[in-house]
Amino acid sequence: MEMHQVRYFLAVARLLHFTRAAEECNVTQPSLTRAIKQLEAELGGDLFRRERPAAQLTELGQRMHPLLKQCYEAAAGARTLASSFKSGEVGTLRIALADSVDLAILLPLLDQLQRQFNKLELKFLRGTSHMVAEHLKSGEAELGIASEIDESWDRLDVWPLFTEEFALAVSNGHRLAAQETITIDELGGDALLCRGYCEHAERLRALLRERGVDLGRNHEVHSERDLIALMEAGVGIAVVPQTTALPASLHRTAVEGLDIRRTVQLYGVAGRERTAVASTVMRMLRGKNWQEWLGQLP
Repeated sequence: MEMHQVRYFLAVARLLHFTRAAEECNVTQPSLTRAIKQLEAELGGDLFRRERPAAQLTELGQRMHPLLKQCYEAAAGARTLASSFKSGEVGTLRIALADSVDLAILLPLLDQLQRQFNKLELKFLRGTSHMVAEHLKSGEAELGIASEIDESWDRLDVWPLFTEEFALAVSNGHRLAAQETITIDELGGDALLCRGYCEHAERLRALLRERGVDLGRNHEVHSERDLIALMEAGVGIAVVPQTTALPASLHRTAVEGLDIRRTVQLYGVAGRERTAVASTVMRMLRGKNWQEWLGQLP
C-alpha cells in the first residue's frame, strides 16, 4: 500500500467523483483510477461503485475509510515532525540532574532555548550521581549535571562549570537567623537535617565530628522539598550549597571553618552524536559566566 494510493482514495471518497479527485490531486484520471484499482486488488474488493459520472463507497470502502484516513494523517504528521526536527524548529532536551543540583541553574537558559526552538520539549531525569551516569550510558539523557560521579567509564566527558561554597540554612525564627556569619562551633545543640542525596553528606558529618560539634540527633531526608518543609517546621538545621534555592521563610548564614566546597560539572558521552538542542545547551552552559551568576545569588 502506497501513500499516494491512500491519498487518491480519500479524495474520491470526499468528492465522490473520479475526475474532480484527479484534478485536486494534480494527476490524470487514468493514473488515479489505476492507483485505486491497485489498492482494491491489495485489499481484496471494490472500494467504490462506479456510477458515472459519480462514485459511491461500497461497504468495504466505508469500513476502510476511517482506517485509511487515520493511516494517511499519521504518515503526514510523521513527515511534518521529521521536517521540523531537520529544520531545528522542534527539539527535545533530555538531561539528567543529580538530586543535589538545583534546577535553578538551568532556568535562565530556558527562555533563550524556547525562542530558538519553537516546539521545545523538556525531559528532566533525577537521581543520584550514579543514576545520572546510568541515564547517560543508556541514552535516556544526552547531558548530565552533577557534582561528582564515581564512574570510571572511559566515554564519559566532563566539563567543570562552577565551584560553590556550603552555608547554614535555618528558619527565620531560629536563634542563628539574625547572624550573617557564625563559627562552626555555634552549630552545636541543633538536630542536623542530612541531605542523604548529596555527594558531600558523609564528608560534612565527618568534618563536624572532627571539630567536636555535638549536633545531637541527625535526620536524613531525600529531597529538597522535604528538607525545606522540615526546616520551616523548626525540626532542624541544614548545610546546603550556595545554589540551593531557599524560600523567604528560611535564612542562609555563612559558617567560618566549614571547609566544604563542590564543583558542579557537565557530563556528556564521547563519540555520541548530539541533537541540536543538546549541542546548544552545552555551548550555553560552558560559555556562561558562572562566577558572575553566583555573585548575584541572595
